Amino acid sequence: MLSVGLLILVMALLLLRQNVVVILLASAAYVHLVWGDGQLIYLIEDLWISLDYEVLLAIPMFLIAGNLMTRGSIASRLIEITRLATTMLPGGLGVATILSCALFAAISGSSPVTLLAVGSILYPALLQNGYSKRFSLGAVTSGGTLGIVIPPSIPLILYGLVTEKSIADLFIAGVIPGLMLTMGLASYALWHNRHLPTTPFDGKAFFIAVRTGIWSLLMPVILLGGIYSGYFSPTEAAAVALAYGLFVEIVIHRELGVRDFYSTAVETAKMLGMLFPIVAVALSLKTLLTIEGIPQALASWVSDSVSSKIAFLLAINVLLLLVGCLFDVVSAILILAPLLLGPAMALGIDPIHLGVIMVINLEIGFLTPPIGLNLIVAMTAFKENFKEICISVLPFIAIILVVLMIVTLVPQTALWLVQ
Repeated sequence: MLSVGLLILVMALLLLRQNVVVILLASAAYVHLVWGDGQLIYLIEDLWISLDYEVLLAIPMFLIAGNLMTRGSIASRLIEITRLATTMLPGGLGVATILSCALFAAISGSSPVTLLAVGSILYPALLQNGYSKRFSLGAVTSGGTLGIVIPPSIPLILYGLVTEKSIADLFIAGVIPGLMLTMGLASYALWHNRHLPTTPFDGKAFFIAVRTGIWSLLMPVILLGGIYSGYFSPTEAAAVALAYGLFVEIVIHRELGVRDFYSTAVETAKMLGMLFPIVAVALSLKTLLTIEGIPQALASWVSDSVSSKIAFLLAINVLLLLVGCLFDVVSAILILAPLLLGPAMALGIDPIHLGVIMVINLEIGFLTPPIGLNLIVAMTAFKENFKEICISVLPFIAIILVVLMIVTLVPQTALWLVQ
């Protein structure tokens, strides 16, 4: 009966069109009152304790760094290098779009930031060079989702936070699946645009682009090299990304000033004003559920009901694909990861592997209505019809699904570099 009351509360708030923060806060208060000791003071304490994690500092710093590089010239110089490197290929600009998204994802850790940084430059260029509008929309919208898979990834940071697993290991585990996704999307770009004329490789122009963009190219090398070598933690990597981006844009490229940093910080603070309350409430719920033994009970029930690891993984994929259509990636990870972790470990599934599966599934959620964030961002940024954007991403979703199945059924794709 108590569970029914919680369901009724959530449904009522959904009907009243309340945002996810209000729904989570009301749910947490209900759980504390009903299953806890009946005192909301514990909820306030949990909210404070939930945000007292050093790793959370990485999120605002990566977001500010990504926004700074979008406003400055680091993003545009990376894009120019990939464009000139692929001119000899049929559909080379389409391949450059995917590669640019992958490179920028290795800096920003955010899908919408990647979409806006690359799409604002390459979407008009694709149309001007004879690429169809449908392919162009699909490429920039889908390529942007690489921002949540290729490390440093904000969703992987949140998964590591709520499951208490190594974020550095999660970053390493995301490398091979991220490369597989990049190669799959780039291969489709080659095949789909094979009829387009090619342009001879211009070695001189490419050399100039590399020389002027060397500081941009060094950034992912410094960040990922430092994390994988153990020289600095993911949180320290975020600080390095921000400091390096500021130094390059203000001192070397001289594209930005102090006022630009201020406006970028304010813009990022507005984003965090929505993100951090969700994190705090979700972690509070996770703490209470753990105390009450809910994950352990769920793990026991799944172990008794499902004997096959493969069947459980496939069921998780179906669940997460449905959840991705209705919830944003942050809410889905914070709510579901603690609940799925126990049953998965009971069946012998590596938590790192589970984290990568969750993120790839929720990556697809960026491309599926009604909540698909990249669809909404693309519609707003490119002033295109929402239905047209949804149709344009379908082939790319199919490719991501194929990679998801490979990663699900072959755990070594995620765990090989970790072990």
